[in-house]
Amino acid sequence: MNIKRLSWVDGAKGFLMILVVIGHYPGQLDFPLVKYIYWFHMPAFFILSGLFFKPVIEKGLMKGSVHKRFMQLIVPYLFFLGSITLIRYGIEIGSGNLDISWYVNDFWTLVVGGRFARGAYGVFWFVTTLFFTHLFFLWMTKYFSLTKQIIILAISYTIAHYESFFAMSVIGGAPDTASQTVPMIWNIDVVLMAVVYFSLGYYMKSIWMNVSRKWLIVALISSVTAISLDRFHVIDYHLSMKFLRYEHFILDLVIPITFTLALVGIFQFMAAQLSVKWLQTIEKHSLTIMYLHIFTDILLNDYFTYGLVGFTAFGLVVPIVLSIVIQKFIPHGKLLLGGFRQKKTAPNPAIMN
Repeated sequence: MNIKRLSWVDGAKGFLMILVVIGHYPGQLDFPLVKYIYWFHMPAFFILSGLFFKPVIEKGLMKGSVHKRFMQLIVPYLFFLGSITLIRYGIEIGSGNLDISWYVNDFWTLVVGGRFARGAYGVFWFVTTLFFTHLFFLWMTKYFSLTKQIIILAISYTIAHYESFFAMSVIGGAPDTASQTVPMIWNIDVVLMAVVYFSLGYYMKSIWMNVSRKWLIVALISSVTAISLDRFHVIDYHLSMKFLRYEHFILDLVIPITFTLALVGIFQFMAAQLSVKWLQTIEKHSLTIMYLHIFTDILLNDYFTYGLVGFTAFGLVVPIVLSIVIQKFIPHGKLLLGGFRQKKTAPNPAIMN
């Protein structure tokens, strides 16, 4: 993997992390920026994750691959879940909340996780969904031909839309409330949708790795057109993977792919012309930013008054500082932040001969 490619990938992921922070801004904005961010930012993360997926074909390597992803995703998940919970419970006890039933109910909600964990845990669903998406795609690529993989993905995509229709239309109400009528631990059912985006990153690798000027222009024009159609009320499109809100069988593919293609193309062009080191820094600490930006606001908004810019700045800077502190001063800090690396084993002479 060459440095130039790493540069644009890290830059794009760093920018997407900024969008994640902005997307959780609790205030009101004149322009529906958050709506358009949700059109593509989470699908883009799954697409970029699929871009670097490596199938496991050889016998005996599946366990190692699963272990690696567990250490990189679930260990940090448990670390931040436990850390935030301890601080929250300490604050609750300090404020006089000694209601045992409250702690039992709250803890059970955290165990279930996914769309049921709100507030400081609002983004935790993504990591568990990504982990099980990776497992699902590992299984698909190991045991099924390409044709059967595509059939499985089509079925998965269809089931996801039926589930969304049931929650949004049959149950009805606000998406967050409606989706919570469908019981599921860790948002594993979102894998049905996520694996499709993940697979697009893997199958379309040759396109993502070198977005041509023609495709970039098409993607940009299409993205601007989609926003214009929404602004003029020709369409009213929404997408929320966390809350099972998939509203359009075609646009749920077209819009995320179009916007992600534009994003990737722009950052490939930028990386070739400019330095994106500041975005690479954000990407380097993206896991901590993701877990802590909402909690940072919860802790600070009683002491500071700030708008979108302040919210975003605090949501980036504070977690980055904490990420550096954790890695330098806490035993196994890098491991707790997903920095697990498997030891390379010597090649088997029998295989090489």
